[in-house]
Amino acid sequence: MRKPSELNPLELLTDRERSVLKLLAQGQSNKNIGKTLQLTEGTVKGYVSNILAKLKLEDRTQAALLAVKLGLDH
Repeated sequence: MRKPSELNPLELLTDRERSVLKLLAQGQSNKNIGKTLQLTEGTVKGYVSNILAKLKLEDRTQAALLAVKLGLDH
C-alpha cells in the first residue's frame, strides 16, 4: 500500500478531467478546450472547477504548472 504522499495527483482525476488539464497546460482557453473535446464552454468551466477542487489548487495557472511538472503537457 502506498503512502498518500506517494499518490500521483493525476490519479484523483477522471480521464476527461485529465484531458481538460492537458489542454489547459498547453495554454488553451476554455473555449478552445471545448472545441477540441466537443464540449460546451460551460462544461469545460465545470471540469476546471472540479480539477482545482480535487487538486486543492487556487487557479488554472497553478493547475497548468502542476500539469507541466508532471509531464502532462505533451
